[in-house]
Amino acid sequence: MRDAATRALRNRLSNTTLGVLAGLALLAGTAGAAPATAPVAAAVAGPVATGATPAAAARPVSPAVAVPIRHVFLLVLENQSYAVTFGKRPPSPYLATTLRSQGALLTHYYGIGHSSLPNYIALISGQAPNTETQGDCPVVTEFRLRRPALNQEGQALGKGCLYPPLVRTLPDQLEAAGLTWKGYMEDMGNDPARESATCGHSPVGAQEKSYVAASNDRYAARHDPFVYFHGIIDDQHRCDTHVVNLDVLKTDLKSAQTTPNYAFITPNLCNDGHDDPCTGSGLGGFAAIDAFLRNWVPLILDSPAFRQDGLLIITFDESDSTGPEASTACCDEKPLPGERQKPGYNGPGGGRIGAVLLSRLIRPGTTSEVPYNHYSLLRWVEDQFGLEPLGYAAPAGLRTFGADVFTQTDQH
Repeated sequence: MRDAATRALRNRLSNTTLGVLAGLALLAGTAGAAPATAPVAAAVAGPVATGATPAAAARPVSPAVAVPIRHVFLLVLENQSYAVTFGKRPPSPYLATTLRSQGALLTHYYGIGHSSLPNYIALISGQAPNTETQGDCPVVTEFRLRRPALNQEGQALGKGCLYPPLVRTLPDQLEAAGLTWKGYMEDMGNDPARESATCGHSPVGAQEKSYVAASNDRYAARHDPFVYFHGIIDDQHRCDTHVVNLDVLKTDLKSAQTTPNYAFITPNLCNDGHDDPCTGSGLGGFAAIDAFLRNWVPLILDSPAFRQDGLLIITFDESDSTGPEASTACCDEKPLPGERQKPGYNGPGGGRIGAVLLSRLIRPGTTSEVPYNHYSLLRWVEDQFGLEPLGYAAPAGLRTFGADVFTQTDQH
């Protein structure tokens, strides 16, 4: 255990050193430069995009960059492939054209499995898909551990929906470090007979009432990762305070002090593009995505916290499960030990989905072809806030957002 801790500390110190050096190089070399495709800060071989095209497998990688970001906004949409979202005729022009031109497009960003829930779980815990989370947990089951401890890679071995307290999450880490977080869930609590307006979920052993959208309530617990961890839901006050309806975000954005360091934003089943047509009235699919983003993104970008030191990440949970890249993966993604089923059912991952990032530290029009996935994103957040990486976000060789993404000198 002592040797493992020493290696982990050495890796983190090494990553920090790389980040500082790369950051200095970035500040020295990017002022006034034109937007570029896949800026690279080190000529090293990158992680292979498993199941992807040979061109994607040969992409270069970039070391971490120390950047002054203290407010991270993560907005997760649903079930779309990169080829469709960012194709020649993008069905959401606001995302694929307008926002892309204002920030960075990550062309080889991947989900880690199918269906939805394991991707959300991974984003805040680094836990790999298991058979029941892959089925989106229509019945809420306890996680059944095969052994009473995490394995050497930080994985809970077994299966089930509701993870035991020994599985730590990003919220646990943030609070321990004196940082703040919230999950903002659209429509949660619209129908009190389905779920509460805070910390909305069904009890253990029950059918998940939010599994199918209602005309007056399109919240889906399976798109709310926080309610699948005993460490969060067992403290009712904590959960009620941190897992709230999306409308609360409008108030929280009014000042940097009331905006959490980490904000996880989930639209309802129509506005995230999952349902098309939408249950009841209103838009669905990409039309709903476009309208939602046009409404909410300007509110975030104009907020004091974002203008001060913010980063907005917009991505999808998984691909649409069709086409040659439907279940591809990158970054040496591993399955959960002992699982017979692959993370992507018929492939190693959740497919190529892409991501758009916006920050004053990103030169408008930046494009990166470096492969990343949800574990990479979690690792970047943890590194950024000085936290120990969890689960499959921990491998020393996992690349996180670097000089290929943060391409602009800080103007503050």
